[in-house]
Amino acid sequence: MKKTGTTIAGVIFNKGIILASDTRATIKETAMDINCDKIHYISPNICCCGAGTSADTENITAIVSNHLEVSRLSTSKETYVISAITILQTILFQNNGMISAALIVGGFDLSGSQLYSIHPYGSSERLPFCTMGSGSLAAISILEKYYQDKMNLDSAVHIIKQAVLAGIYNDIGSGGNIDLCVLTKTGLSYSRNSYKNETKQIPGHF
Repeated sequence: MKKTGTTIAGVIFNKGIILASDTRATIKETAMDINCDKIHYISPNICCCGAGTSADTENITAIVSNHLEVSRLSTSKETYVISAITILQTILFQNNGMISAALIVGGFDLSGSQLYSIHPYGSSERLPFCTMGSGSLAAISILEKYYQDKMNLDSAVHIIKQAVLAGIYNDIGSGGNIDLCVLTKTGLSYSRNSYKNETKQIPGHF
């Protein structure tokens, strides 16, 4: 079994979705990159976090992004989140788990905010919050305790940062900094290295 060496997370809040990841890339016990980009662009209204082999996650998301761009140009319509999910599932299933990519996909379309986790064999789940990677057990403990429906942006950012930090503190394969991506009806915003020695934390933790 291959370790993913990653903590990625996604949360739905009242106006959209937030995706977050750590930035450490590892080979076995060696940290090869302390500022790896694990959040991938798919379309103007969809982004994706990847855990697993960096080359696999980057290439599969690039393939899907190119396919959806051709579709938008030919139809002049916004990409539906389920279209991206279906293509990703098909590619992973057809390769019988040989592509080492565990993905969290978030997007906003006419159906509203949507968040999916997709496993390397192509199975998927639609959830209000989720985590994946080797630090996911620590991260999910924070989300399960503090997540609430219809949170505002500030609360959602704070909670998802603490979730990724929990993964970083408790998993040797996770580390570096925290990247964030916020998707709403008006578009997406992306922030690299957003954790700057913050002192504000969830009471009773860390």
